[in-house]
Amino acid sequence: MQTIVVCELTQPPSDDFKRYTKKKVFWIEPFKTTDKGLHMVTSDEKSLIGKALIMPDNKVRCLRVQKIRYIWNTSEGNFQPIGVLEDEYSSSDIHRFGSGLTEEEQEMRKQVCGLNMIEVEVTPIWKLLFKEVLNPFYIFQAFSLSLWFATGYTEYAAVLVAITLLSIAATLYQMRMQSVKLHKMVSSTNSMKVTILNKSGDIQEIESQFLVPGDVLVLTGRKLYLPCDSILITGSCVVNEGMLTGESVPVTKAPLPNTDNSIPWKINSGEDHKRHVLFCGTEVIQVQAPNKNLVKAVVLRTGFNTAKGDLVRSILYPKPVNFKLHRDAVRFLLGLVAVTVVGVIYTPIVYTKNGASTTDTVLWTLLYVTVSIPPALPAAVTVCILYSQTRLQRNGIFCLSAQRINMCGQLNIICFDKTGTLTEDGMELWGIVPSDKRSFQEAYCFTPGNSFPWSPLLGGMVSCHSLIVLDGKIQGDPLDLKMFQSTGWVLKDTENNDSQLYKIVEPGADSEQVPVEGIAILHQFPFSSSLQRMSVVAEVIGGDECLVFMKGAPEMVEQFCKPETVPLNFPKVLEDYTLQGFRVIALAYKKLATNNVQIIESLGREEVESNLAFLGFLIMENKLKPETKPVLQELMEAKIRTVMITGDNLQTACTVGKASRMIPPGSNLIVIKASPPNDNFSASITWSSSEEIHENGHVAKDLDINICHPDKRKSFHFAMTGKSYQVILNHFYELLPKILLNGTIFARMSPGQKSSLIEEFQKIDYYAGMCGDGANDCGALKMAHAGISLSELEASVASPFTSKTPNIECVPKLIKNKRLLEFVII
Repeated sequence: MQTIVVCELTQPPSDDFKRYTKKKVFWIEPFKTTDKGLHMVTSDEKSLIGKALIMPDNKVRCLRVQKIRYIWNTSEGNFQPIGVLEDEYSSSDIHRFGSGLTEEEQEMRKQVCGLNMIEVEVTPIWKLLFKEVLNPFYIFQAFSLSLWFATGYTEYAAVLVAITLLSIAATLYQMRMQSVKLHKMVSSTNSMKVTILNKSGDIQEIESQFLVPGDVLVLTGRKLYLPCDSILITGSCVVNEGMLTGESVPVTKAPLPNTDNSIPWKINSGEDHKRHVLFCGTEVIQVQAPNKNLVKAVVLRTGFNTAKGDLVRSILYPKPVNFKLHRDAVRFLLGLVAVTVVGVIYTPIVYTKNGASTTDTVLWTLLYVTVSIPPALPAAVTVCILYSQTRLQRNGIFCLSAQRINMCGQLNIICFDKTGTLTEDGMELWGIVPSDKRSFQEAYCFTPGNSFPWSPLLGGMVSCHSLIVLDGKIQGDPLDLKMFQSTGWVLKDTENNDSQLYKIVEPGADSEQVPVEGIAILHQFPFSSSLQRMSVVAEVIGGDECLVFMKGAPEMVEQFCKPETVPLNFPKVLEDYTLQGFRVIALAYKKLATNNVQIIESLGREEVESNLAFLGFLIMENKLKPETKPVLQELMEAKIRTVMITGDNLQTACTVGKASRMIPPGSNLIVIKASPPNDNFSASITWSSSEEIHENGHVAKDLDINICHPDKRKSFHFAMTGKSYQVILNHFYELLPKILLNGTIFARMSPGQKSSLIEEFQKIDYYAGMCGDGANDCGALKMAHAGISLSELEASVASPFTSKTPNIECVPKLIKNKRLLEFVII
């Protein structure tokens, strides 16, 4: 039994926005089980529960803030979130959890961490009504209506009563529907059966709500939605992360390497640590057991600490937006109050001089208050917003946060993702440019019935991907799919074949005769947007060779290739294709000295991805959507800035920017390049325009001149990569606002950099909108004043607006809708 004692905090906690709240502290006594259980906690130096234990009463001090439970760390003297596996654990520590927890450990963790549930109750209508009616504006309106009835304004007051009741009813309906929708979305993972491994070696089924951090999930192969965040430690699996990313593309997860060191596992895994994590709410669609062993995952986070829980919390407790608008509204009301005060003083003086009765004097003085501050305004605004939501729904735009509608009319900059937003979602394979003896060969264009002959380049195309066969159909990243289908090879179905341990690709009936039977993909390092590459270790069937293939951004792949294999004209050829608007992918390979599977699986990414030989370019064609140019033109005519934020190549992004007229004809495009500091040089900035390259010493001066002259400012646009943006953010922050005033193209941007860029635009008083397909844009969609997702998957709950039409026509419709609303109110 857990005992709870309540006391008050002396210093109320504040959140990220410096808002203070008063919370209550309670005590939990989870250590009344056995001395063995107590010893297990206190002996683990990294366990937060052990650090929170207050002796000799064996109590833990807790509080709950925005659905997250915190416990008091006695050694550091602060509250820390519980319900997560501590970040201090190394990879070997995580693997030690792989044998499971004892019943005593499970019970203790359950009492301290709470149940693994994401509960969102459906708010009763009476509570919603009580909260709505107690709004200060409605109280003032009731006061005003009483006066109007008393002074004979019966018809007008009756109409306002009807409008107010309609407004309250419509608001209650919308709030109730949103509450029900959110409840249904989160309840699916609260009560399901999962399989876990105990310390004794027993495998048992339990309710998912009883999972605790440190438990070992056993993935049996059946499809399920994960009820918690967990770290994969054995085997591999394929998941659908559409709930988080907005893109329903299978993602391969790899087990966390059992590295024998004391470095925390996240730091040891680097930016790519997420490829080991199975996130709550994502669907496991395929598992692959190593040598018929169990596929195991250690529970990392439970309840509202999970990725899905964090998403739900962002909906329940949205960040405060538009402080400037609120300040202006308060100033406007204060102005009305000032006018009212003057009237309240003037009216009784005039009435008294004219000999009016006390009753009339008081009544008309109070009536003057209702005239100065319009009591019908809140109801009118509410009705207009609800009508605006209805209009948006008719246009295929769904609104999750009604308060964000007020922001849309003020948007003066719109940021767009490129692929799938400005350009077509799917890409076509235009051709390949092989490399041999440090020079590029003639481009090979794929045509029906014309297959590419066998070479290491073809081997990379058929094996370096993350495609899977699901329900008899090849699924995966659209780029991988187009690349693989063009080869004429086939991917064998391993979904129902337990004896087949590895993915195998074989020549198809339409492919050219090749000297190999097929290729087995032994090991995979999945693609990561932060690393901008992926690689595989493959074995040639019918031969004794083991090969490593890498595919990724050309600039990144070049870094891992031996210089003597990279063509001398590499930058020029790359620029030629990107200037034509193509998306360019580079491939490289090498031969491994061993074909021992156990040795191969123990190799780290750094060992595998080194000393590669450059193979050539894969040229993908990505066309503009037909709606892109007219919409961008309409926005620019309305004096609304447009910006591109993409993870694609800089030259490709610039070409798309020019083709879409985001960069108008005749404008000067300036590419900014920033280098981080090293042992010999400090951080520096260079920029190039046409054929000239200017050094850092003149940057600030020239920028100041151009920024101060609006005519000059309109004639140029800045473009940069995410790497340069990060250097400027860290080392030249004073220049960043000036650069952003003319920044138009931001390429090779990571998801975190996209969010950071939106925030920086907001700091220089822009009302920023973001439009993306959801794949890597969730953070930016949440950060923007108005985020518009073109994905209808569950990730759209992270965005205030979701468009049913997958193109950017929704952006001007949203802005027009709000400006029409403002016109109606006026």
